[in-house]
Amino acid sequence: MKFGAIDIGTNAARLLIGEVCQDDGHSYIKKLSYTRLPLRLGGDVFEFGEITPKKEEEFIKTMKAFQLIADIFDVKELRACATSAMREAKNGEKVAKSIAKETGIKIEVISGDEEARLIFGTFFLLDFDKTTPFIVIDVGGGSTEISVFERGERVAAKSFEVGTVRTLKGKTSDTIWSEIASWLHKNIDESIPHNYFATGGNINKIHKILGVKQFDNIRVEDMLALREELAKYNLEDRMEKFQLKPDRADVIIPACDIYSYIFKELKVNSFAVPKVGLSDGIIYDLNLKHNSKTDKISKIKKKITKV
Repeated sequence: MKFGAIDIGTNAARLLIGEVCQDDGHSYIKKLSYTRLPLRLGGDVFEFGEITPKKEEEFIKTMKAFQLIADIFDVKELRACATSAMREAKNGEKVAKSIAKETGIKIEVISGDEEARLIFGTFFLLDFDKTTPFIVIDVGGGSTEISVFERGERVAAKSFEVGTVRTLKGKTSDTIWSEIASWLHKNIDESIPHNYFATGGNINKIHKILGVKQFDNIRVEDMLALREELAKYNLEDRMEKFQLKPDRADVIIPACDIYSYIFKELKVNSFAVPKVGLSDGIIYDLNLKHNSKTDKISKIKKKITKV
């Protein structure tokens, strides 16, 4: 069963076409198509407080392209979720209605909590010991979500208004770092060991640049060394030397800074990068809901047959 997931982030918009498959009793998301476009809604929102007409036009074109791709793959269902930038745009609701009229795609502006729920839902497809407490840090363009898990259940979570595009625009609160530190020390029992995971497009790229094997951890000191190496170059040289797209080359350094601050506060030496994101979570969630509906219909049919 093929599903489509649209992730409308602060830095980019992404479309994932995928299906949940089984392999020897283990579920995984098979990615059939992935398209990423550098829409960067946050550039407008953090500077002007709203999405400009020019950016709205780009937005509509992006959604039309995504709709065509989804039609080609004949997806069972398509879900579009927008995060931090759309949450803060004064005209977000108006733009969403315009896109629905032009493309038929209904955009859900989801909360930070729903964003975290969808991302972390896919963690239970990953092969690791979920009885050990673990912490997940997701750094996006407009916000950073931190979640704490114990015995396989989320026991604390918080979305902070600090992200890569927000930082570039100089729209980060002076008190945000102390707020993050206070929350971390209040909600995490640092006397017991935790596993640490980092998610987001920037950390995936950092993982690739460092040449770390798929299931191996990144050492924090290696990430910091890379950050210093990246900072030596201007944007164009950075793009060429590290094979970065323009909309990645400028946000990768602030991403390093956000991750490193959190890891420093928690005295973390290394962390894993599972390479899952919101679009993966949407696919998995759509599959769960479809299976639930199918099970209910099957039960109703059995009852009717018995009667």
